[in-house]
Amino acid sequence: MTNLQKRILTALVALPISIFFVVKGEYFLIFFLVLILFVGARELFSVFKKIKSILFLSLILIFSLFSIYYLRENNSLLLYFAITVTISSDIGGYVFGKIFKWKKLSKISPKKTISGVFGSYLCSIISFFVFNNFYSIGGDEFLWAIIFSTVSQGGDLTISYFKRIEKIKDTGKILPGHGGIFDRIDGLMFVVILAFFVQILFINT
Repeated sequence: MTNLQKRILTALVALPISIFFVVKGEYFLIFFLVLILFVGARELFSVFKKIKSILFLSLILIFSLFSIYYLRENNSLLLYFAITVTISSDIGGYVFGKIFKWKKLSKISPKKTISGVFGSYLCSIISFFVFNNFYSIGGDEFLWAIIFSTVSQGGDLTISYFKRIEKIKDTGKILPGHGGIFDRIDGLMFVVILAFFVQILFINT
């Protein structure tokens, strides 16, 4: 089985399970988030050696999981929108990066390409229109789709940077074709944290 096949198969299993726990909320979501925290912490302390890396990534992981829970309880639509854009951005970047092998984006992550960036934005925009068709969130969120995609890609590069200084390829092997928990939710962690601040600063006020 190729790495792409493993990646697709893992996504087909893991994504519906994740959606189930997020949509159910309450104790289901708490159990799911605690499980991710446990697995993520195990990856951190078994793979990363530098104290600064461990501290920073621990804070990001904990804050992102708290943000998911907070948003699910206070603005589930914003959470679903953030997750949808992030997943679309990731898929677009991966597919376009594989098909159109343009110039490399950065030495931090050799697999990232300019075509991947274009694909991430394109798929994020498409996801906005699809999401808006079902939930009528309004045209203002179009800009947030672009911002969330940018933050997702930035988060991906940030985790890649920490992996690079630790000289590791993946943070784990729990998700075949993807790697570890941090390899899978790298961009999403930063997006949900941003969504949390959007809720606090612009929506609650």
